[in-house]
Amino acid sequence: MLDVEVCKKARYSRDPRFDGKFFIAVKTTGIYCRTTCPVHPPKEENVRYFSSAMSAAHAGFRPCLRCRPDSAPGSAPWKGVGTTLDRALSLIDQGALQHGSLPQMASRLGVSDRYVRKLFRQHLGVSPKAYALYQQCLFAKKLLHQTQLPITEVALASGFESIRRFNDCFKRQLQLTPTQMRKQQSHTNSRITLTLYFRPPFNWQHMQKFLANRLVDGLEWITDDSYGRTFIWHGCKGQFTAKHVSKKHCFEVDIEIDDIKHLKPVVNNIRRILDLDADLSQIEEDLKQALPNEFTLVTGLRLPGIWGLFEAGVRAILGQQVSVQAAKKLVTQLVQTLGEKNAEHAFFPTPHAMASSDLAFLKMPTARRQTLIRFAEHFAQNPVTDNADDWLPIKGIGPWTISYAKMRGQSDPDIFLASDLGVIKALQAQQKFDDSRLSPWRSYLTFQLWSQL
Repeated sequence: MLDVEVCKKARYSRDPRFDGKFFIAVKTTGIYCRTTCPVHPPKEENVRYFSSAMSAAHAGFRPCLRCRPDSAPGSAPWKGVGTTLDRALSLIDQGALQHGSLPQMASRLGVSDRYVRKLFRQHLGVSPKAYALYQQCLFAKKLLHQTQLPITEVALASGFESIRRFNDCFKRQLQLTPTQMRKQQSHTNSRITLTLYFRPPFNWQHMQKFLANRLVDGLEWITDDSYGRTFIWHGCKGQFTAKHVSKKHCFEVDIEIDDIKHLKPVVNNIRRILDLDADLSQIEEDLKQALPNEFTLVTGLRLPGIWGLFEAGVRAILGQQVSVQAAKKLVTQLVQTLGEKNAEHAFFPTPHAMASSDLAFLKMPTARRQTLIRFAEHFAQNPVTDNADDWLPIKGIGPWTISYAKMRGQSDPDIFLASDLGVIKALQAQQKFDDSRLSPWRSYLTFQLWSQL
């Protein structure tokens, strides 16, 4: 939790850099707000500060209907306590407890369900299931505010199997019924368009250029202020376009999806690939402390993600020892040949489609084609795997490939590609420094070095 004086100054100034890092609860109204809430600031003696929306709700406060705390950039004050909790939160965001049990999730983490409960109680103050339910309710609140989806579809999109359970849980968690919240909103269209906020700074120009240089025609599309692509998520198909709105510190995202039940994890993944929950001010401050004074940081540099771990692995294999443009050409050929198509776009090939092909259409060494086939077979046999370190026994895959896939397919913040040719070239122009001192932000260091080429 931040210092109380810092919180006080941030709420009076409505500083967007603190949006989502803490929440302001007002004892006289029973409501909690974001730091950017437009209402007149309450007196300090009537205020309590909380490190997360969940802790404020757990203390009996309900979310403000003006600033909508559910729309704040993600805050993770427990980050850095260990990879197990981070992976557990990621799996819950992907719907692990909606479609499975806690023991099943714990098994994927390689620990006991008792240990998972202990981690959640220690760092979040609630059980894993309570955390998951509250996140489902906050997502439902966002849909009620920002879309015209019928309440039945809102319930399904938020991961609830019945309207009765949805209504009961929503009222218990947020102290309002879905109908009461919907009545207070006005709507102008029926599209699924959501506003996803971030904390500044955000260097969209650099991210746009990075994505444009690797853009796969048919799979992705890009303009000066937007990026979009198709996706497959656990069998459902869809596409999104995210438009950058710098003045509002947000992206306006249009989403089409053929199974509304998967909307919540899809939105979470969009947040990840755009790196919307990173606290860049803190990351850059940590980098400055450890880097030589002569090192010039590019402000607002984010980690552009890839939709999933399988696609990231394929792109990494195709990018081995070739230029960015050569790798882009190979990925495009792969998508156009094996990817399923609709009227306008194509989808990234499935592991089964790739494992069933000899990939002879790819103009590359036979050994690398065989590596791709073995890699696809691995995913076809292990569809829920999320541990890239398991790839090492696959012939043709080494540490660079695994690290690159982790950095972009899972948005691991602590990957330093020391053997990457671009990183090596950029380091030649820099004074020597100890990269271990930059943990856990070495992925951002990698992108900083790439930006100087």
